[in-house]
Amino acid sequence: MWRLKRFTLSYPMRYYYMWSSQKIASTRGRLFLYSRSFFSSDTHKDLSYVDLPRPARDKSKRKPYPTPMKVLIQRAKLEKEARKLNPCRTLEPPDNGLLIPEFVPIAHQVYKARTNLLDGLSKLLNVVDVKRCRFCSEVHVGHVGHEIRTCTGPRSGLRNAMHVWTNGKVVDVVGFPLCFHLDDRAKKPRVVHDERSTVKRLPAIVELCIQAGLDLPKYPTMRRTRPVHSIEGRIVEFDDDSASNNDIRDEVSMDLPGSECLDSEELTGDITELSIKILESWFIMKNGAEELMKKFSVQTCGYCPEVQVGPKGHKVRMCKAAKHQFRDGLHAWQEATIEDIIGMNYVWHVRDRDGPALRNELKRYYGKAPAVVELCVQAGAPIPDEFRSMMRLDVVSPDRDEVDLVA
Repeated sequence: MWRLKRFTLSYPMRYYYMWSSQKIASTRGRLFLYSRSFFSSDTHKDLSYVDLPRPARDKSKRKPYPTPMKVLIQRAKLEKEARKLNPCRTLEPPDNGLLIPEFVPIAHQVYKARTNLLDGLSKLLNVVDVKRCRFCSEVHVGHVGHEIRTCTGPRSGLRNAMHVWTNGKVVDVVGFPLCFHLDDRAKKPRVVHDERSTVKRLPAIVELCIQAGLDLPKYPTMRRTRPVHSIEGRIVEFDDDSASNNDIRDEVSMDLPGSECLDSEELTGDITELSIKILESWFIMKNGAEELMKKFSVQTCGYCPEVQVGPKGHKVRMCKAAKHQFRDGLHAWQEATIEDIIGMNYVWHVRDRDGPALRNELKRYYGKAPAVVELCVQAGAPIPDEFRSMMRLDVVSPDRDEVDLVA
């Protein structure tokens, strides 16, 4: 009787296990087909389409890697094998301390575009209103703040996630995170914890331009005429290179296209012309910084917004993000993207500047754009083709009494 009872109980369980294993196998097959169809190039022929930016990530999770981890591991293995085969090798610029002549004019253009951008935004904010939340980092371009409930600041639950708006500044439109200045990028690429109060800090994009060939008297840097060598991973300088910055300036001509600064009178005038110039400066700065980052490495922390321009991240124990206790306050460095050195600050797109505030019930019909783009568009500049799909110009939002009728 006991065996019969055991057999009758085990048979349906065995049937259930067989059915569940077949179900899991079929589900895995469908997921594999879906993943292949999603990542295939046939379904994404229109590469110009850009959807809304992803929502803010969980602070306990790490930022996604721009380069896949398998590629990084394979690259590290190849570098290790090359180091074993040739312990003493000559590095390529800019790792050997020499400038790259092709990137020097790009560095001057980026720095000039950043200066013109900040000067233009300070004048444009007197015409177009910018609001920011008092309790979170939300920014809105318009005379009235939106009513979308996305506040994550202190006591946001008591306000039903509603924002409390106040007047914004230029820092709220575009942000430039700070980093430590490197006097000698090739021989001393890291800042230790004891030097945190003596080493100067400056915007990361300015440090990127300095390492690419921009000379600023306030931030002196070492310019070499002879390359350094690497012996088993250590940087060695065989010849004493005592050339000063003035000698290098004579070799690299400063009369480069884009190195001159615009006059203040060129930034004044019509609001539409001013917004067009600001948008052009923003695109020049953004595209130029992307070109520089392809050759000059920039590091960012995987858990906090700290950035460091150079081949390695600094060793200052100042990280207060998730899991910093396990790292003794050190940053978890990884490859940075353009959004790590230039704060985009995506805001909701407002089609009617004089219309009512954006409603929370209609937020899925609204588009977004960087704050600089939205500010210039409201001032009269044409909409860039790069952000047309993100701003959802082809979507018609229903009226308040038609929300329940829309599927």
